[in-house]
Amino acid sequence: MSTKKTPKKTPSTRKSPLQLVQDFGGKAKLLEAVEAFTTEELWVGRTSKDRGGKKSLARVSNAKLLRLHAIFGEVKKAFGTRDKLIGSILELENRTKDEGYKKRLGEHPVPRLYDHYKSAKKRAGATAEKK
Repeated sequence: MSTKKTPKKTPSTRKSPLQLVQDFGGKAKLLEAVEAFTTEELWVGRTSKDRGGKKSLARVSNAKLLRLHAIFGEVKKAFGTRDKLIGSILELENRTKDEGYKKRLGEHPVPRLYDHYKSAKKRAGATAEKK
């Protein structure tokens, strides 16, 4: 009989949002990085100025700021602008001539559009495999 003990499992090494923000250089630097993406080409300008304006991003949780930074970075790298992302969604869904749908998509924020794009790409891939 073997008397070897099984090693204990170590706790997860996943970092908390606070630790990730600290690795980023602090919440102020993360806010600056997210605000750099708040241009007309990526950001939907529908924040309520009377409810805090620029302060409203400072009140957002660390996890959400990290998610926004990651999504905006991916979209900026892959598409460049919201309009190109919307065009890609329309092409994947074969609705390039549907102006009403394009207008409705134009009202959505980038994270929602990017999730929509990933879902449409997944559906298009599944449809292509069936054929």
